[in-house]
Amino acid sequence: MLWIPFTLMAAFMQAWRNAFQKQLSRDVSTAGVTLARFLYAGPMVILYLIALYHGRPTQVPQFSADFLILTFSAALMQILATALMVKLFKLRNYAIGVGLAKSEAILAAILGVMFFTTSLDWLGWLGVALGAMAVFLLSGIRQVRNWSFMTLLLGLGSGLAFALTSLWVREASLVLDVPFPHGAAWVLLFVILIQTLTLVSWLLLRDPATLKALLLRPKLVLAISVTSCLGSIGWFTAMSLESVALVKTLGQVEVLFSLLISAYWFREKLARTDKQGLALIVIAAICVVWAPVL
Repeated sequence: MLWIPFTLMAAFMQAWRNAFQKQLSRDVSTAGVTLARFLYAGPMVILYLIALYHGRPTQVPQFSADFLILTFSAALMQILATALMVKLFKLRNYAIGVGLAKSEAILAAILGVMFFTTSLDWLGWLGVALGAMAVFLLSGIRQVRNWSFMTLLLGLGSGLAFALTSLWVREASLVLDVPFPHGAAWVLLFVILIQTLTLVSWLLLRDPATLKALLLRPKLVLAISVTSCLGSIGWFTAMSLESVALVKTLGQVEVLFSLLISAYWFREKLARTDKQGLALIVIAAICVVWAPVL
């Protein structure tokens, strides 16, 4: 059951990371906001790995071709997912953007069963379905007529990209022959290094002004990197222990954190359906917590 506290930590950190990213997106390009997630995260993950090996020494894994392909695919897909979410921030309000991107859970369940040998019992499927309903209630389903086609496309695209990222991350952690939680930490290190090198190289060639803009906002960029790194440690560790669909469904409590941030920090109005959505999230969370036990 260790996947539960790791998931809750990840959801809390990700809610703050998204809030910081929205703030940065007002002045920095989409690529720059995406890079802010990874810019200072690499050294943090290295320190995390050192601490893990100091506390529980074990062998350094052999990195097979399958592992490298999975981590490279996950890294690029997460870049795409983050870029699409940042685009969402600029089209609709903060809560709707996050809510649409949280279609990740239901998409991960469907893709996992179809292509990744994932199995869910009826209680797990019920939790995933209720979680999806809750997300749409909390993200403004009453305003669906006002959503543009681009908003819907970006939201579902972001959710799909995040779902594929999570599924590939889990597969990569299972490929490594090292104990928990070392495998998840190695996957995270590879993913972050690939993402950082890719985005820094791209911006140096195409948009060096964005790199300068990030350097002019060190506190905000550091806050994004720290919350992103801690959130990723939580996600990667939880997904190495339990199926992506269940982890991401429980992780939808992030929407609750996002709504609170949206209301009290960004001063955005919330719908009356919030209480119904929150009740569904609680029920969904109970379902997915009990599904692996029953």
